Amino acid sequence: MSPALFMTKRLFIVLCLALLTGVLAACGGSGTPNVPSDSVALVNGDSVSKAQFLSLMAATAKVDKVNKQTPPKAGTPQYKQVQDRVIGFLVQLDELTQRGKDLGVNVTDPQVEKQIDKVRKQYFGGNEAKFEKGLEAQGLTVEIYRLEWRSQLLSQAIYKKVTANVKVTPAQVTAYYNTHKSSYTTAASRDVRHILVNSKSLADQVETQLKGGASFATLAKKYSKDPSSAKVGGKLTITKGETVPQFDKVAFTLKTGATSPPVHTRYGWHIIQALSAVKPAATTPLSSVKDNIQSTLLQQKKSTAMNAWLNQVKKDFEKKVVYAPGYTPATTTSTTSTTG
Repeated sequence: MSPALFMTKRLFIVLCLALLTGVLAACGGSGTPNVPSDSVALVNGDSVSKAQFLSLMAATAKVDKVNKQTPPKAGTPQYKQVQDRVIGFLVQLDELTQRGKDLGVNVTDPQVEKQIDKVRKQYFGGNEAKFEKGLEAQGLTVEIYRLEWRSQLLSQAIYKKVTANVKVTPAQVTAYYNTHKSSYTTAASRDVRHILVNSKSLADQVETQLKGGASFATLAKKYSKDPSSAKVGGKLTITKGETVPQFDKVAFTLKTGATSPPVHTRYGWHIIQALSAVKPAATTPLSSVKDNIQSTLLQQKKSTAMNAWLNQVKKDFEKKVVYAPGYTPATTTSTTSTTG
């Protein structure tokens, strides 16, 4: 991945963390102290700084320009949407930081710097000037990039803690397999070839020529209106249940090497020849897929556990967030704004 792409991806994650984590929605309530003049919100008493908010807003405008788009103007609905997304991110990051401490999760400055140093070395040969220039080209600053990495490390560490005890039992794997057995079953198949024509009279003529010893492949290339199979002498591999019923029935009942009389379907008239024996339907045994099933179930259960935890955080903070005037997100319906 190029440095430019890397940086673009990182900023995208910053501004969409709220969507990635899923369900947090900060709501203010009565009894919260006034928001200081240098802040846009208070989260359970913690200030979300106006300087940080303005830095992120400026970064989104720069990224728009980098992508040759016009940043929305202040006062427009589009600008409000960006503002809400940025404030939502900062508030939710504060909520996660507070609840993370309850889990023993605390992202330190050295941890953040370690990740940034890896990027600096991998994509910029360890050159600080080139690194900062690469950030600037994407509308970022080092401070915003640090904030992004802090959010990433925090989110990852919380997920690890919350889902640490999630398990999948062998019985659950077996139950899933039995419920979804059709997904692990391969239908019968067969190699055949056919000639498709528009009329019964032409189909009869082709059948007569075949009975007279004419080459099936030659006649398929000459007469068949199925172009994909005609160019290979009419050959195709069919799976039971995936062709029209009339074709399916004949193709799977012919003896190997036998040729059918004309068969009518909605596509026209077919002459079918069975080239191979029918390969019977087969079910992949549980032993071959149990690891994949376990992985799928484990991810589902971890997602469920994480969503439940996030829902609880949402509930815990419903009355603990308050916004400065003009900064209340449009999606927040029970928030109290105060004068700073």
